[in-house]
Amino acid sequence: MDENDFSMNENKPVNDYSSAERNDTIKIKVPPITKKIRQNPWIAVSVILILIIVFLVYKGGITGGIITGGAISQSTASNNLLTFLNSQAPGEFILVKTTKENGLYRMDVDYQGQVVPIYVTIDGKLAGSMQPLVLDVNGTKDGAGTVVDVSEDDDPVEGSPDAPVTIVEFSDYECPFCGKFYTETYGQLKKDYIDTGKVKLVFRDFPLSFHPTAMPAALAAQCVYDASGNDNNVYFEYHNKLFENQQSLTDENLKKWASDLGYDISDCLDNKEFESEVNKDLADGQAYGVSGTPAFFVNGELIEGAVPYANFKQVIDAQLAAVGSA
Repeated sequence: MDENDFSMNENKPVNDYSSAERNDTIKIKVPPITKKIRQNPWIAVSVILILIIVFLVYKGGITGGIITGGAISQSTASNNLLTFLNSQAPGEFILVKTTKENGLYRMDVDYQGQVVPIYVTIDGKLAGSMQPLVLDVNGTKDGAGTVVDVSEDDDPVEGSPDAPVTIVEFSDYECPFCGKFYTETYGQLKKDYIDTGKVKLVFRDFPLSFHPTAMPAALAAQCVYDASGNDNNVYFEYHNKLFENQQSLTDENLKKWASDLGYDISDCLDNKEFESEVNKDLADGQAYGVSGTPAFFVNGELIEGAVPYANFKQVIDAQLAAVGSA
């Protein structure tokens, strides 16, 4: 489409986790159609999403007989876009909201824990994401490797307090990509690094506003933590229960699972006693640059999204080597 100017650069060096290769970046620039279109500071999504956007733009819209030349409604545009994206990419695109902005339809979609704004013209043709996206093959944003001084606060910790590597996780109990990290990566990290005293994991809450059960789940977990006398083992046992039952995070179940561990959190949860604690985690995460879940700081180095175990291993091993604990 005329509104878009895509450029691909596979040789622009960026910071990554390997000193051997620095030429694995795909860079796609999509300038704004109008100065009034609001840009997010950064969006980290998979390379698959970028390739889909490129494909759609070069095709002039969503093909396959889904969209025709006339104006279509917001709901039709949203449904058609989601149908196409979900047929082309692994994982799931979830519609957060659709609005009309400067003569365009804006679809905010959640993909890999990041909310991505995609703009569509009223005849259903894709206009782009309206922001520069710089991703490497690991799914991290440009600037990876920058060390951030991240506080552990007084949040639950799993692993030895003397571990040379600290991972501070910002997570959402309803987020499907946080669940993906739990089911596919967490167990191996625990076995290889946490249980061996090399890594400690600090869990901090980052419940996204469009996940209605995320905040109650975070509050319930904090209630259990408090009722147990800040017992880290109890907290992570409850944490595991929540991630293993993401589709059933009702208040009734949150209280029942706590009761199964021997704790009555009914008053605590109903009164939202730890709302300020959870909100502090949110505010701290935003200050550190977190805008989606899951997000991890490995000795202050940011890893975004439900990346594979190998990505964590690479960063952790480099950190252990740096302190002579490999």
